[in-house]
Amino acid sequence: MIYAALIFVNAVATLLAIVAVYTATRKRRARLPAAGSSQERVTVLKPLCGRDDALASNLETFFRQDYPNFELLFGVEGEEDPAIEVVRRLQKRFPDVPSRLVIHQGRRGLNPKVSNLRATLETCTNDLIVISDSNVAVCPDYLREMVGQMQVEGTGLVTNLFCGVGEQTLGARLENLHLNGPIVGSVAMSRLNGRTVSVGKSMMFRRSVFRRLGGMESVATLLAEDYVIGRMFRAAGYEVRLCAGVIRNVCVDATVKTFLRRHLRWGLLRSRLKPLMYPFEILANPMAVAMAAPFFGVPWLPALAWAVALTAVRDASQWICLRGPSGLDVIALGPFKEILSAGVWLVAPFLKHVSWRGQRYRVSAGTRLYAQAPPRLGCTRRVRSQVVGCPSE
Repeated sequence: MIYAALIFVNAVATLLAIVAVYTATRKRRARLPAAGSSQERVTVLKPLCGRDDALASNLETFFRQDYPNFELLFGVEGEEDPAIEVVRRLQKRFPDVPSRLVIHQGRRGLNPKVSNLRATLETCTNDLIVISDSNVAVCPDYLREMVGQMQVEGTGLVTNLFCGVGEQTLGARLENLHLNGPIVGSVAMSRLNGRTVSVGKSMMFRRSVFRRLGGMESVATLLAEDYVIGRMFRAAGYEVRLCAGVIRNVCVDATVKTFLRRHLRWGLLRSRLKPLMYPFEILANPMAVAMAAPFFGVPWLPALAWAVALTAVRDASQWICLRGPSGLDVIALGPFKEILSAGVWLVAPFLKHVSWRGQRYRVSAGTRLYAQAPPRLGCTRRVRSQVVGCPSE
């Protein structure tokens, strides 16, 4: 009876995730704001550090936005970071797109991304801002859709679903399969209960409102700054909306070790944010439920067959919703990936430290960070803050 309940919970959770992803992605075709529906100026903040997979092509998608009034701000810590050359080449290719390169010395928070954003925001004059990670690529109507959602009364923050693309290695296949399966499913499901999770890969909000709520400095020592920012807006009575457009998280050459380290860090993060709910995450893992069958006196092979089938249905359905049938053969790795995920779930709560961009931190309740060594000087040597405009300016 108990094992039957576990199977039921797992099946229902999987079905809800599929429905949530399907509903969120189909919403786009039914509700797309008209081009030029708003002339409000938008600043896109791109914190950079090194060369991510396909960095140039990712950034180029932001230069090609079908929106009449926006600017791009690229933040880099250290004047020798290789991302600088990529940005400057794009500025020369798109001289008509307002863009600035902010090179700074950091030291504005233990969270390196927030430190970068705080330095970049010092040069920003627009109220409506977008924060977007460097490994993200978007469609030309990305800003148009985001602004359209911000115009809905009561909206404080807009975020996006995302899909993993570009996989060429085993680690990248595992990463994108996991992103397009359990991770995206959990984000989509959060919308169903009215508590949409804000995703740091893409967030739009008004700077003036966020400043009243505490501003970027209030999350400078947190690992899960994106989640907390969304919670700050909800606590103040604003709605966090999930934009219909799906952005692309480009992961090409990751290793299996990289995959495991990243999701150990994310598991640690979730265990610190929701320690009472974290133990129940495993109930959404079909392979973990199947591996528990012998402990309940249930034949293992039928349970395994059920788990493999359910994993394949979930992964295939959500993969197609997010990026179509291309590359669908990767779902054969689903059961293996779910077993790895079960191990990550088991280990993550016991971790106390995380390494991020060469710095080691201790992570406490609420994902608060404590440096375990003198702060690193950044990706490269420190420089005085400087702002480099588009070459045409």
